[in-house]
Amino acid sequence: MTAEATGVRPYIGGQAVIEGVMMRSPKSFVVAVRRHDGQIAVREQAWRTLLRSLKFLRWPVFRGAVVLAESLHNGYSALKFSADHALPPEDDKKAAKPSPAAVLTFLLQAVGAGADGPPSPPSGGTMVPEKKGDAGANAMLAFATIVMVAFFIALPHLLTWLIGRAVGPGFDTTSASFHLVDGVLRLGILVGYLAVISRTDDAKVLFRYHGAEHKAIWTYEADKPLTVDNARPFTTRHPRCGTSFLFIVVGVAVLLHVLLLPFVPRLHANEFINQVLMVFVKIPMAFPIAGVAYELQRWSAKDGCPTVITSLTKPGIWLQKITTQPPTDAQQEIALMSLDRALARELGKPKSGEGVTIYPSFADAAAA
Repeated sequence: MTAEATGVRPYIGGQAVIEGVMMRSPKSFVVAVRRHDGQIAVREQAWRTLLRSLKFLRWPVFRGAVVLAESLHNGYSALKFSADHALPPEDDKKAAKPSPAAVLTFLLQAVGAGADGPPSPPSGGTMVPEKKGDAGANAMLAFATIVMVAFFIALPHLLTWLIGRAVGPGFDTTSASFHLVDGVLRLGILVGYLAVISRTDDAKVLFRYHGAEHKAIWTYEADKPLTVDNARPFTTRHPRCGTSFLFIVVGVAVLLHVLLLPFVPRLHANEFINQVLMVFVKIPMAFPIAGVAYELQRWSAKDGCPTVITSLTKPGIWLQKITTQPPTDAQQEIALMSLDRALARELGKPKSGEGVTIYPSFADAAAA
């Protein structure tokens, strides 16, 4: 497999899923998964985006918030697809589902960009109908999203409020110190959650595929043929990783909260209810925060970016010591397969039709 050169090389991003890797380019969205029976399942489709239909959503900051929403939606569909194919069925009628912890871990990695594109004609492989989403899967996504908001917005805020009650008057939402402590607690909860979940068997596999995804991206960015031998020497850490993005999000959140929230008046006479309402003020702020963080992360990846900006990604790169692990060659093959198919579709040379194709082995998938 080779990465074909073009005048402007398309941006490629990705995420690990259950026993596989999702890759996305401006026009394509590909998931490759090693099935529980040893076969390879590849799903190819256009990247679904709002950016083409609403021009103002292409503006800086706006585009980051929209990309985050798109990535959560499309990313969860990739996770659901990987669970349907990688996990053995519980019985003849019901497929196994990823755990809420796996869904939450995956959502924490969700970050990416893309642009819409036309569907491609089918070619080769054994096409199979894709399973439609069910109420249970949608409920799990909703539950995981609620838990993410509760863990990383509500919990640190309420803990900071309790600290303020112990400290005494003056340490409340009208003070900058309140929001600084809130940011430290949010970061601590994030790191603690990832450290704990990394000890589970499911997360260990997911994080090895995360490492495989990064090695594949590095291989592509180095303009080398997409082979396991070429990918092996590269590091599993990457500055555009969603883990680095999360650190930038926390930093931007602290800054905006310090600048804006002290001016928000009391929303209720009852102190506890007032704090709950302040949490609800923070939730919609997550979208402009994500937009600013997205622009900073893109800027940090450019040559000549000021050191003060690139330094924002360093804590996230350090945290990737937890969220990425060296992959096996078999796992690296899946990441390279997903990237190769995304690039082929991006360049207008798709190797299979839009939809799901099942291959008997990796060799058959690579030869298609």
